[in-house]
Parts: sequence; structure tokens; C-alpha cells
Amino acid sequence: MPTSSRVAAVLTGLTLALGTPALLAPAAHADIPACTQMAGQAGADAGTVTSACHRGVNGDLQGCVNGLTEAGVPAGAANGACRLAAHEPR
Repeated sequence: MPTSSRVAAVLTGLTLALGTPALLAPAAHADIPACTQMAGQAGADAGTVTSACHRGVNGDLQGCVNGLTEAGVPAGAANGACRLAAHEPR
């Protein structure tokens, strides 16, 4: 086997060995309790807050923010709570 073929085979093996765990790693868990706690501190209804935070977990950040602001949470706190639900960096 030529040297270049061996190098290519070794690199392919390393790529598969090191890359596969990253692909199979679980995604970051959503944080509904942190979202509901943050929004609840603003005095919003717990049922509405939980429902809105679930939207944030499912990737609908705008729907989450809208739900929380309709429940009486200030926009800044709603945005922060929804980002906590989705575990997005600020």
C-alpha cells in the first residue's frame, strides 16, 4: 500500500473515531424551571408562563416572548426567560 493511501486511511479513521462521539452527544437540555422562575418573579400567571416557556424549548422564541409579555412579564425579562428555556447564550 502506498504511503499516501496509508496516511489517508489513518486520517479517515481518526476523523471517524473523533467525530462520531460529537455527533452522538445529547443536545443541551432545555430549562423550563429556570424560564418559569424568571418569568414568575415578574408576577405572571404560572400556567401561562409554563405554556410560553414550552414554546421557547421547542425553538419558538418569538412565540415564547409574546406569550410571556401577554402574561404581564416585561419584554426584557421575557426575552431572558425564553433564552433560558432554549439554553441559548445571551
